[in-house]
Amino acid sequence: MTDSKTASKSTKAPMSGADPEVASGVSQFFTPLVHELTVLAINGKQAHWNVRGRDFLEVHEFLDTVVDHAQEWADLAAERVVALGLPIDARLATIASETEAANPKAGFKQSDDTIADVVAQIDVATARVNAAIEGLEELDPASQDVAIAIRQGLDKDRWFLAAHVSVK
Repeated sequence: MTDSKTASKSTKAPMSGADPEVASGVSQFFTPLVHELTVLAINGKQAHWNVRGRDFLEVHEFLDTVVDHAQEWADLAAERVVALGLPIDARLATIASETEAANPKAGFKQSDDTIADVVAQIDVATARVNAAIEGLEELDPASQDVAIAIRQGLDKDRWFLAAHVSVK
């Protein structure tokens, strides 16, 4: 017969065994990245609804892909921080006060302008992920791998969007 005290102890989820300095460092790099990716998702959806022009359908549909990717990557980065034992603050008010991305104008926009806005937001997120890649190299290679994967995806989404116009 199993001792109920022993059984209950063994079925509890263990607390994170991560080094507090590593967790803090990862949070330092990933929290701003989560914020920028969340902004990209929200403003990408705004762009999706309001794009107009000759490339409407292609841009409209691909913006949904950009939004989906940004949400997935924000979740991946946030869950890495939480897995290391720290909370993440991605409330809208916090994100609005912390983001470096420009707030796009409301209303309909031509596809070229829409793409330029979204590419600019991808560039802000890319700057954050680049800082994470550099800062996590010695601190936590597993988290750096997460950042590298996000960078690869951002590069691809930027390329697909920029291919529609002459965005550098």
